[in-house]
Amino acid sequence: MTELAKLKTEAVAANTRSINSLFADEHRADNYAVLSSGLYLDYSKQNVNKQELETLFSLAKNSQLTEKIQAMFNGQRINNTEDRAVLHTALRATEAEKINLLGEQSAEVLETEKTMSAIVDGVCSGKLLTLSKKRYTDVIAIGIGGSYYGIKVSLSALQPFHCTGLNVHVIANVDGAALQEKLATIHSETTLVVVISKTFTTQETLLNAQAIKSWMISHVADKTSQTKIIAKQWYAVSTNIIKATAFGINENNILPMWDWVGGRFSLWSAVGLPLALAIGNENFAQLKAGARAMDEHFRTTDFNQNMPVLMALIGIWNRNALGHSSLAILPYDHALRALPGYLQQTDMESNGKSVSNNGEKLPWLTAPVVFGQEGTNGQHAFMQLMHQSDDIIPSDFILALNGSSKYFDHQKVLVANCFAQSEALMQGKTLEQASHELKSLGMSEQKIRQLAPHKVMKGNTPSNTLVMDALTPFTLGATLALYEHKIFVQGVIWQVNSFDQWGVELGKVLGGKVLAAMDGSHSSGSSSSGLDSSSSNNSALNSGALSSSTLNLVKKFKSKSIK
Repeated sequence: MTELAKLKTEAVAANTRSINSLFADEHRADNYAVLSSGLYLDYSKQNVNKQELETLFSLAKNSQLTEKIQAMFNGQRINNTEDRAVLHTALRATEAEKINLLGEQSAEVLETEKTMSAIVDGVCSGKLLTLSKKRYTDVIAIGIGGSYYGIKVSLSALQPFHCTGLNVHVIANVDGAALQEKLATIHSETTLVVVISKTFTTQETLLNAQAIKSWMISHVADKTSQTKIIAKQWYAVSTNIIKATAFGINENNILPMWDWVGGRFSLWSAVGLPLALAIGNENFAQLKAGARAMDEHFRTTDFNQNMPVLMALIGIWNRNALGHSSLAILPYDHALRALPGYLQQTDMESNGKSVSNNGEKLPWLTAPVVFGQEGTNGQHAFMQLMHQSDDIIPSDFILALNGSSKYFDHQKVLVANCFAQSEALMQGKTLEQASHELKSLGMSEQKIRQLAPHKVMKGNTPSNTLVMDALTPFTLGATLALYEHKIFVQGVIWQVNSFDQWGVELGKVLGGKVLAAMDGSHSSGSSSSGLDSSSSNNSALNSGALSSSTLNLVKKFKSKSIK
């Protein structure tokens, strides 16, 4: 792309200037900001000027971004490697829009929404009771990846909006210690379980589901009731009715999923049932309303005022022109502590690729390494590296002006730290400034020369600041949709398919083969699955063969000793 080449040329000058110098434009703070859907984005601390933005807008235009945005919203099969549409946005659209877009399938979608709403109302009102005619107290959601992260981040983000009295827990980790810890805190008699697996074959999810099933029936003495409790108190979100019913789940308790909704974009579907059971139907509707508001902004707004497009283009400028390989997500809100992990999955699983839609090797890098932590904890951890290493790590600071706690002084200090950190990353501290500060403290020249270099901070680190009045279901929905669309835009410009995840699949295949080796002969040379080291060495085409290193580790597991 000629624009990418032009951006790299423009980046030569950008890498030698200070972001501070850009504020010679006294209107920069106002001109480099946009407001939409209850969110205010200040991107004035980015190392980008008007000319560079124009090149970025030209890049977006020549990538046919407008047409591809419409293609996604119109249900074209933009997931080309799996021949699927990408229509998670339809799940938060109006009823009329659903009917117009989905045609006959809209009836199933609308019916699923009604069923989901009825389950929430029934459980919360006491109309739906447990097998022993008691009210539910707890909900366990079993899933992994996209069937987990959206629920997890929303449950913690919307804690002040939990209004149903139900305690909702999420289980994803295949580590039995996590499951054991969770089950020790709840009672099987009053627990509702939701299994989320599109195919009902996901190894981690089914392992946890089987363990929870065994735990639940172990507390039921009557064998007839052991079957009934699963049929009564379990729900599934899956396309595989045969496997779900064979597991023991009542067919009437199975809600569908659709192949045009990817896992990491599925919170808006029946996958969100556990969340709705915590926050209620009205708040869940507000979550979708916030996302829909951002959808409309994204779909209809010119690029120069379009929040997802601006964030995406600035991300490409940082990644491909300025050469910054990471992105720090820094929510200054305890409720958003799970957001960095959610965005790690959404961003890196979507765009962490090096092959184009056409199967060609890309000549540019794609997704950044995403990490982060809630403020102010991050200031006392990895932000030391951000201030004083030679690496420049662009950041997204995320903040609600009004906190949800009664401790106003805490909120004031939290907000001050958020604003101060973005300022400090931009301004830094020169050797001259450090020396002057130490001199003002009465320090000797010798001590100043010794200490001052250790107090230098490079500065010139770019950041966005995303601000909302308060964290609500609406603003959370808008925030999640904002990042969804930002990631989509970057995928379009990088020419990757943001909606598949083939890299995840290889680990699943090899995981099954490692298990087979564990269950086979103790000797690596006589594995029943033919997975010995020679098969790895002799077949360059056999990517599923296990190395001698892995087989050696399997031996140690089987002997339960490292000796």
